Amino acid sequence: MFIIVQNDPLCPPGVCLQLLARSGRPFRTVASYREEPLPDHAQLCGVIVLGGVMGVHETARFPHLEAVRAFMGAALRTGTPLLGICLGGQLLAQLAGGLVTSRSPHVEKGICQVNLTAEGASDPLFSGVANPFVTFQFHDDSFTPPPGAILLASSNACPAQAFRLGGNAYGVQFHPEVDHSIVASWDQLLQPRLDLLSRFDSVRAAFDAASHSILANFISLAASSRRA
Repeated sequence: MFIIVQNDPLCPPGVCLQLLARSGRPFRTVASYREEPLPDHAQLCGVIVLGGVMGVHETARFPHLEAVRAFMGAALRTGTPLLGICLGGQLLAQLAGGLVTSRSPHVEKGICQVNLTAEGASDPLFSGVANPFVTFQFHDDSFTPPPGAILLASSNACPAQAFRLGGNAYGVQFHPEVDHSIVASWDQLLQPRLDLLSRFDSVRAAFDAASHSILANFISLAASSRRA
């Protein structure tokens, strides 16, 4: 069973659902923002933790983040494959001793180019992904990789875009899960509007090629890891 942890009603799973369905693996989404209970890790094949408008330090306003952080900590202890996306990646970094900066100087919004490090280019999460690759960003905060983690990707604006912790826990700053409808809804949140959607649609083929590969690679890696 794969679990998708949704931290914010505005940050749905997007194409994660399509790719998990295609894989034939059972999955379900847990709405942590509604305080739905998180399952025992013994049942799980892999975990995907999504983003949110909140920051990792805002647990007083968003107390469900404490439960999510504890759930992710249990995943690390039990070796459950884990992918943290944006807020999810920041929670993973913070949990493992990295620094998460609120309103950081590394803000990115919209389509960006990300470069794989030498380690990233050889990591199975990025197998078949172009270097550099096109992705979508929507973050004000940023993380540093935690001690012992391997930096896998960076961009000109944000030096830490992806890291691996141990053998099967990954944090990414970008959003491989988004689709046209998600980008359209996020564009409405910005004042003034940045017209993120036109640029997204203009590079959709390249975005989908990279993003779907990354997510499908994680699903495959998690399934293989739990069979071993």
